[in-house]
Amino acid sequence: MAIATINPATGQTVREFDSLTEAQVDEALDRAVRGFADYRTTSFEQRATWLRATADLLEAEADDVAAMMTEEMGKTLASAKAETLKCAKGFRYYADHGAEMLADEPADAEAVGASRAYMRYQPLGVVLAVMPWNFPLWQAVRFAAPALMAGNVGILKHASNVPQSALYLEDVLRRAGFPEGCFQTLLIGSSMVESILRDPRVAAATLTGSEPAGRSVAAIAGDEVKHTVLELGGSDPYIVMPSADIPRAAKTAVTARVQNNGQSCIAAKRFIVHTDAYDEFVDAFTAGFRSLVVGDPTEEATDVGPLATEQGRTDLEELVDDAVGKGAKVLIGGSRVDRPGWFYEPTILADITEEMEIYSAEAFGPVAALYRVENIDDAIAIANDTTFGLGGNAWTTDAAEQEQFIDRIESGQVFINGMTTSYPELGFGGIKRSGYGRELTSHGIHEFCNIKTVWIA
Repeated sequence: MAIATINPATGQTVREFDSLTEAQVDEALDRAVRGFADYRTTSFEQRATWLRATADLLEAEADDVAAMMTEEMGKTLASAKAETLKCAKGFRYYADHGAEMLADEPADAEAVGASRAYMRYQPLGVVLAVMPWNFPLWQAVRFAAPALMAGNVGILKHASNVPQSALYLEDVLRRAGFPEGCFQTLLIGSSMVESILRDPRVAAATLTGSEPAGRSVAAIAGDEVKHTVLELGGSDPYIVMPSADIPRAAKTAVTARVQNNGQSCIAAKRFIVHTDAYDEFVDAFTAGFRSLVVGDPTEEATDVGPLATEQGRTDLEELVDDAVGKGAKVLIGGSRVDRPGWFYEPTILADITEEMEIYSAEAFGPVAALYRVENIDDAIAIANDTTFGLGGNAWTTDAAEQEQFIDRIESGQVFINGMTTSYPELGFGGIKRSGYGRELTSHGIHEFCNIKTVWIA
């Protein structure tokens, strides 16, 4: 895939970039190693100062950064600006709390026959980050902020369709004061990832992306015995029970499905509704979809912009066509929008069966799949009948039902009476084929630390 900014709203190529040569990549890895040797000795206070300076720059430049992201992957300007400000918040979160998270953790010295015993968190070194296009800055920042605060240095291999976002992140960190080699963007194709990951100068890796990409990185890292964190796909359930506030659940469901033009791993994708709430929910849900404005993502009135890539739209079309061909009912939408760019109508499909690809595949776009269930056990069974386990939503005011959903839904996170999202203050990650490891909070900063045991007689 060419490294280029292609405006999804028009299909026109805006700017193309040359891939780095092997020699240039080798030079970048040398810079990273040299940078780590000095950077690991900096104080928490100094790192926090640079993180806060990065946040300041992001806030000051938010409008321009948002326009760049909208041009590169088609998200609305409002959501792009919100993402930029969220990145600033992420940098400040680790600036404010990182030192506490990385402080020596006391152990029971007496129990182990020591005068002192504790765990110390130390950086691993050069960490490779392989990131996707759907949240061009936030995906990378939720790795970069904790990794840099912990004293690691980063190498970013971003998706080939968001090169300007990738270069901006390196640039803003440099302008904030981070020394040379602390964070570098490598404009390279996927074919060069394996050689970089196998390079002894690289200590660990993190990947957010597709299941096949995760399998590849995990296999290579396993062969090299290097630590990895993987955040892969999701097919999150959105369960609605009769006791729920149905109008609020339906309104939130619209946002939960079409956020980021439907291109989010933690977007709700499978709407599992109790039969006693089904008709009321579906009427309100469909009305909400009908009110959505699809169009130019730079226009303030637009709710849903284009899909980020032409192939992404084709994949979505094939899922919908397969479902309809096997008996699914289209309540609204169901086809591409007749205009330039890679637009697809917000779509709701009902009567989903196991024979349809959409039953088990992740629909990465504004397409919702509806299921009617008779009871809570059936709802949970459908929710868990997937290879994914990233997030989940359940709507009920019944405390016993809430506890069942929390305990029984197989996922890395469960949101009750609200939409799944990510916060620096909450751990983020999945189980099953949605990956392993955790991002954000103290869990995220500890992922790329050597947790060293210290025992002193």
